[in-house]
Amino acid sequence: MVLSTHPDVEIPTLSVYDYLFGDLGPDDLTRPAIIDGVSGAETTYGELVEQINGFAGGLVSRGLTAGDVVGLLCPNAPVFPVAFHGILRAGATATTINSLYTDEEIALQLTDAGASFLVTVSALLPAALAAATRVGIDHNHLIVLDGSPNHPSLADLLGDNTPPPVVDFDPATQVAVLPYSSGTTGRPKGVMLSHRNLVANVAQCSATIGLERDDRVLAVLPFFHIYGLTVLLNYALKRRSTLITMPRFDLAEFLRITSGQRCSWVFIAPPIAVALAKHPLVENYDFEALKVVFSGAAPLSGDLAGAVAKRLDCVIRQGYGMTELSPVSHVLPLDRHDIPLTSVGLALPNLECRLVDIDTGADIEVPAEGPSAPGELLCRGPNVMLGYLGNPEATAETLDDNGWLRTGDIATVDAAGIYTIVDRLKELIKYKGYQVAPAVLEAVLLRHPLIADSAVIGVTDEDGQEIPKAYVVLQPDALLSTDDVMSYVQPLVARHERIRRVEFIDAIPKSTAGKILRKELRARERQTDPSQA
Repeated sequence: MVLSTHPDVEIPTLSVYDYLFGDLGPDDLTRPAIIDGVSGAETTYGELVEQINGFAGGLVSRGLTAGDVVGLLCPNAPVFPVAFHGILRAGATATTINSLYTDEEIALQLTDAGASFLVTVSALLPAALAAATRVGIDHNHLIVLDGSPNHPSLADLLGDNTPPPVVDFDPATQVAVLPYSSGTTGRPKGVMLSHRNLVANVAQCSATIGLERDDRVLAVLPFFHIYGLTVLLNYALKRRSTLITMPRFDLAEFLRITSGQRCSWVFIAPPIAVALAKHPLVENYDFEALKVVFSGAAPLSGDLAGAVAKRLDCVIRQGYGMTELSPVSHVLPLDRHDIPLTSVGLALPNLECRLVDIDTGADIEVPAEGPSAPGELLCRGPNVMLGYLGNPEATAETLDDNGWLRTGDIATVDAAGIYTIVDRLKELIKYKGYQVAPAVLEAVLLRHPLIADSAVIGVTDEDGQEIPKAYVVLQPDALLSTDDVMSYVQPLVARHERIRRVEFIDAIPKSTAGKILRKELRARERQTDPSQA
């Protein structure tokens, strides 16, 4: 077991709302909290809190009770924090939904989470309405923030002038948010993150990431993803920074807003780093105010990190985590120029880590010099999830009785507490930072009458980014092209879940128990394409 090299930080016993906004001072109230990157409209901290309280009261006046679950389907915009924190302020639980999901995927999450309300925006209303109808959420409980006939709007809820309810709960056990994660394997599962989990991770990040009060932070990574929710939204608000929102990534808009709004911090995923390092458009913009580019959600190569840092003349860092860790567990500190950019840095305060041998389960010793032998990374601390909603079996596979969370990633550590991720056990694919569960795509493929069997793994493209590839076994005498397979899957899944490559194969390698041997498929990839090594 290795303790964090950082000293522990205090984690107050508070709700997320009280932790983030309970100590706002008079000088904070007039500071810009959120700027709409598209329109330039500003929301001050005082206005934000007033709207959060009004939204909480409006939900209660429409029948919400403490402990209810509310679906939140919304892109990055100033209304997102109003809705999200309003839900929590009312004593309810938010289940954040990927804006790219189909109506079928939205309905599945709403059903699994047990949601009785759905909050969305008009641009996403067709899918939201279809999903709400499917699961039995009526029109009065389908809130369209920017307004739509027959549905309550944000203005309607605020116009109720209903005070927020008095709520009393234990932050350690009250579930604040239910994001969905594939964990180390399988289909997405509801990750129960308590108020204490979220408060703890913001406190841990506050001691390590280095965001300051006067920083201006570009928020292009989606708030519905736990990385965007904790590191951008909650952490930036706690630091009293200013968030500039983007509803979706578009390179030209990204560059215009970053330069025009004089953003000092930009949080990204590796695919954006590729564009920043290579695209000629970057040369047309001034990044004089930019201090830090921080990458997460998927591994960032050292070469790519160095290219971005050199081109933009800024510091670049990366962190590591997973939804089940709220999500951050490791960060490469700004002041540690001695740590390679390929490393994920040091464990956060209040966090314990272990590396265990994947065959024997024995703990791996930390050597006096050089990196340790590789082993699966296990973490224990106040940011570790409560468990998976309604799935004790999956919880037991990931979280042991002593609170150790299996990450499914293989790492090394040295005597200075520096961690490097070197491989993975888990089957999860990270496409542009989004989680893609192979089992979900395999189930879709098997619906095709001409497909007898399938397996999906992650492979790297020409930019070194992970993409989903399908191995497909056809029915006898069936004829399908790779384009046929990709076209079949495309309308049935979200954009990030689409199959990007297909290979036909005689049989899917499986164990005697019928489990797909993805390791053999990855070995096959390395034999046919050395770049996959």
